[in-house]
Amino acid sequence: MENSQQRSASIAVTGSLAYDLIMDYHGYFKDHILPDKLHVINLSFLVGELKKQRGGCAANIAYTLALLGHTPRIVAAAGNDFGEYEQWLRARHVDTSGIHIFPELTTATCYITTDQAHNQITGFYPGAMSKAREISLHQSIERDCRWVVVAPDDPPAMLRHCAEAKKHGLRLVLDLSWQVTAMDGPGLREAAHGAHALIFNDYEFGVFQEKTGRHAKQLLADDIEMLVVTMGSDGSEISTRDGVIQRAPAAQVSNVVDATGAGDAYRGGFMAGLLQNQDLSVCGRMGSVAAAYCIENYGTQNHAYTREQFERRYQENFGAILAPT
Repeated sequence: MENSQQRSASIAVTGSLAYDLIMDYHGYFKDHILPDKLHVINLSFLVGELKKQRGGCAANIAYTLALLGHTPRIVAAAGNDFGEYEQWLRARHVDTSGIHIFPELTTATCYITTDQAHNQITGFYPGAMSKAREISLHQSIERDCRWVVVAPDDPPAMLRHCAEAKKHGLRLVLDLSWQVTAMDGPGLREAAHGAHALIFNDYEFGVFQEKTGRHAKQLLADDIEMLVVTMGSDGSEISTRDGVIQRAPAAQVSNVVDATGAGDAYRGGFMAGLLQNQDLSVCGRMGSVAAAYCIENYGTQNHAYTREQFERRYQENFGAILAPT
């Protein structure tokens, strides 16, 4: 793969930085939920495994971009416990100079419990992420930055980053993800209007449409140039303003270990394709391969591959050679 001097530094990724405490429950949540007791839920699960992992949407996306030969700059907020994590990211060609440390707070922490059916119950403590609204995107990037991914973060921070990206002519890719449930309709419309692309899973897009009253054709006609919707094992669909719809199948997964972070890995793979000027259907397939690697490993950043390994797996799945970068 390329060395750090040859890598692209033209993309910034904003979003959460977090530690993930991942707990595996060797049963099924559904066996403990009584329909007639939903008003007094009090559940306790004996988990079989507990691991502390590096996570956060910005870092997860940036990690995949780095694996695929880029040097993304993270613009985000972290706390007084982030030092070792930052060193780890730097060693993997992620630019951490846009990370702002708030020493009075700890880094955000996500508590995830997953059952045998891969259902998840998640609690999220924002910590330093609540300070992300104080960070200026424009002041945290270099002049050669052309793209920015605004991933889930403190909602006011997301709105600020979107506004700055549009003001300064950056190509904005908005990944609302789980924050689509926290933001109101006007805020969602404000963030989306003028973005280059929106990326959702199919459930999140349904929530977005319900809250904003904006459907795919309206969005592509008036607000954005591209809409990407992921559909798990059914792959993804990429729609553009000119009416073209590209579909990308999911990649084969040899062993489902942990689905946490698969969406972020998809986004990193998709964005790597965009930066490499690949066809949109290829971008979607790159996202699928990146997600498959993530699913086969525990946690969101414990997988790794070379460019050659990635290209070989791409060819095995889709019967085509991935064009050189």
